Amino acid sequence: MAVNHTQKTSPFAIWKFLIPSLIGVGLFMTPVPTGDGFTIPIALLSSRLEGMLISYLPTIMTCVILVSFLGTVICKLAPKQTIKDSTFLKNLFDVTPFWFIVRLVATIFAILTLFQIGPEAIYSADTGGLLLGDLLPLLFTIFLFAGLFLPLLLNFGLLEFFGSMLAKIMRPLFTLPGRSSIDSLASWLGDGTIGVILTNKQYEEGFYSKREAAVIGTTFSVVSITFSLVVIDKVGLQHMFFPFYLTVIVTGIVTALIMPRIPPLSRKPQEYIGGKESKLDETVPDAFANQSFGNLKYGFHLAKLRASKSPGIVSFFKDGSKNVLDMWLGVAPVIMAFGTIALVIAESETFPLFTWLGMPFIPLLELMQVPEAAAASETIIVGFADMFLPALFATGIESEMTRFIIATLSVSQLIFLSEVGGVLLGSKIPLNLKELFIIFLERTIISLPIIVAIAHIIF
Repeated sequence: MAVNHTQKTSPFAIWKFLIPSLIGVGLFMTPVPTGDGFTIPIALLSSRLEGMLISYLPTIMTCVILVSFLGTVICKLAPKQTIKDSTFLKNLFDVTPFWFIVRLVATIFAILTLFQIGPEAIYSADTGGLLLGDLLPLLFTIFLFAGLFLPLLLNFGLLEFFGSMLAKIMRPLFTLPGRSSIDSLASWLGDGTIGVILTNKQYEEGFYSKREAAVIGTTFSVVSITFSLVVIDKVGLQHMFFPFYLTVIVTGIVTALIMPRIPPLSRKPQEYIGGKESKLDETVPDAFANQSFGNLKYGFHLAKLRASKSPGIVSFFKDGSKNVLDMWLGVAPVIMAFGTIALVIAESETFPLFTWLGMPFIPLLELMQVPEAAAASETIIVGFADMFLPALFATGIESEMTRFIIATLSVSQLIFLSEVGGVLLGSKIPLNLKELFIIFLERTIISLPIIVAIAHIIF
């Protein structure tokens, strides 16, 4: 959709752009020191609230999942016109039979885990208990603050400003709009789920195509610095954090260059949600292109135009509240269902699926002269269930080089069902479980030789 670059803005537009955008940057992208390293204010607020409500959050999340399921049941039984009158309710509860089953399974898992009844394999501290007691409480608070304040990044011109300036970098390198750089930065400094939330919202609003949303969600929702510190600490190599994270960055850049150009991401259509036209036009008009710093000036102009059309304070909090409910009711059941199943399989001694799937990597690891190759192979595929599992599996490995490779690979794989993968499946981004697993394998195959080569240099 073309933008009228001659359109005038009000004198207050610059402040409507700067003030909310700077607050958004402060909340989502400004590192602040903590006892464990660095984080961002949104994550800090989330952890503080989680600490205050921790004893209640498993019950609260069970209720959220139950509401999601019951709302879907009511939607199926109620007259269709009742739901169609509200686009918001329709998006929340009018789901396909497959997702209805997912919500049912999530409800069963959550109730069994909360009351610790039924098979222990479901509610143990390493499976359902890990999700309902640790991960979902954190996501509850992250979704609350991230969803509520997300309009600060979306509605006041920040994406338009950076999109214009960075289009010449992001398009040729990563085949993506310039504004996608904000998604990556928010993930890197804060949490991968924040990047998925931001991407999903942009996709729903028509700024990203199906292919672009899928690429950004699986390639740029990077693991935060904070969680990377936890992983390297768990394998006993915290003194090597700098070479570890530098390796993660190098690997991430290489995979980001390759992944958009190979299936399944390259086969995603350049179509927009609901068959709508794109709302994004990154062409810089001649009136700006012929000026010094034309991209910067045009980005500033677009930002002021966007800010001048931004809603008032009531609409701001209304939009933010809808974001929160959408994430709570749409994403939490997906994570509980898929995450529990994946962790049950990962922890199973009688059916060690991920260990079997890792066996084909033994000859490859031996060829690349990785010490304790058989033990390392068990950690490669298990990361699809949860990113923290490879680090747990690696604690018994003696070789520092192998533990370094495992930790770096687990962070570089990105797609894990207990969090980012679950959030992707619960979002509107057009990705299914099979595609996520293929993308996970591709990232693994691309990343492993790079990480091993750097590990041989370091060690």
